[in-house]
Amino acid sequence: MTALVIATNYGVEQDEILGPIKALKAAGIPVTIAAPSTDPIQTLVGDKDPGEKVEPNLALADVEADGYDVLVIPGGTINADTLRTDEDAQALVKQFADGQKTVAAICHGPWILTDAQVVTGKTLTSYPSLQTDLTNAGATWVDEELFECEALGWTLLTSRTPDDLDAFNAAVVKAAS
Repeated sequence: MTALVIATNYGVEQDEILGPIKALKAAGIPVTIAAPSTDPIQTLVGDKDPGEKVEPNLALADVEADGYDVLVIPGGTINADTLRTDEDAQALVKQFADGQKTVAAICHGPWILTDAQVVTGKTLTSYPSLQTDLTNAGATWVDEELFECEALGWTLLTSRTPDDLDAFNAAVVKAAS
């Protein structure tokens, strides 16, 4: 199994990208990191303080969903708001859903699901401020640490905040194993 982690080059929440990457690698699962460009990804802590830099392996435009089993979408308000408008990222999300593959999104990460038009009929959680957007797009929103939705033939794993990373990371590793 293989995992793909997508983010923008600026603004992803540090723990929400590094946590899943470390958990997947510790489980022996190959991880590819993709961003709009192959420039380093500048993470943020709490949406404001600079965090660690992460080196992407590929540009989003060069990724083919067929090569991966799980898609991980970390949050960070700036990251999520920018990623949701990226056509290459939207296309990848849609390809994963259409291919009945697992998509895992945490915090503000689920925002892109609305723009990729894959949330209608799904139940999920997120950072609370996304509730209205997600329900307006046809999803059912719940306030839970981790929610696994199998509806419509593909698995969607979602969590609310960095406080939920232990459960989120465990579910991502399980899905990729």
